[in-house]
Amino acid sequence: MDPTATDATEGKGPLIFGRVLDGKGGARPIGREEVDNWEPSAPGEVLWLHLRRNAPEVQPWLENDLGIPEPTAELLVSDSTRPRALREGEALVATLRGINFNPGAHPEDMISLQLWSDGTRLITLRKLAMQTPRDVVALFDSGKGPTDAGSAVTAIVEQLVVRMNQTIVDMNEQIDLLEEMDVEEEYEEILPKITAIRRNCLALKRHMSPQHEALDWISRFAPAWFEDHDRREIAESIDRLRRYLDDIDISKESALVLQDELRARSLASNEHATYMLTIVAGIFLPLGFLTGLMGINVGGMPGLDDAQAFWIVVAICLGIMALQLFLFWKWKWL
Repeated sequence: MDPTATDATEGKGPLIFGRVLDGKGGARPIGREEVDNWEPSAPGEVLWLHLRRNAPEVQPWLENDLGIPEPTAELLVSDSTRPRALREGEALVATLRGINFNPGAHPEDMISLQLWSDGTRLITLRKLAMQTPRDVVALFDSGKGPTDAGSAVTAIVEQLVVRMNQTIVDMNEQIDLLEEMDVEEEYEEILPKITAIRRNCLALKRHMSPQHEALDWISRFAPAWFEDHDRREIAESIDRLRRYLDDIDISKESALVLQDELRARSLASNEHATYMLTIVAGIFLPLGFLTGLMGINVGGMPGLDDAQAFWIVVAICLGIMALQLFLFWKWKWL
């Protein structure tokens, strides 16, 4: 599903979608007019709001209507996208990153997702269209979603991490295709692609490594409503993220090996061409000297009146060339 297409149907207000979790894996939609005075009508209900971070009215709404402290509201709508997590009383505040799958985007163009939850309410905010929240909503709409705020957070984290896998698989497939290409004929085409893969790997590693620390903090220091099974799920996501980071390192090393091989082959090809030119120059240097000497316009040149003199010179040149080739072969220059 294209997230941009879905978001376009939601209007341009701060609320992208709202759901009230029923505690049994399902959820019902909730509109903007119901949010401000919302209270749980049954045990286990949780309010989830997914908002546009760059909408002008978001921060006043967070502070005045949803009761979020001003410093926290400023953090949630800020452009600071480095992954981190902190605790504010019984509320969990986090900034996470996901892969940008929007049209025209590159894998290293990450999207940040701000998150706030006090166990009863869950608020997520993003600037660019993002598919991860849609995936989790689809689980709720099918009746197979998380049952509380903690498991909803872990589901969002899991989807963010899992989506890295497709990018890594795509890069590895591209490396495999590049390895099968003809290096000598398509060198100029292959090298920029390898450089782009290495750049993507470095960017992904730089952007996703801090997320490992943020998730580790959540698993250890999240509030009490974040239950033990939620911490175990986060720990599994951390392990998966660690494997993906290792896979990124492997992809980067594979691209580096392929790049080194390309350069080595190119250098060897250039050296061979230079070597052959040197051999050719070595063969024709004495011949050029001889023919130049025989072509000077001075009196007394031998063979001027001999009709066979030209062929004698040709024979001498061929003899010199044959001798040179024999010596080059003997000295293993050829």
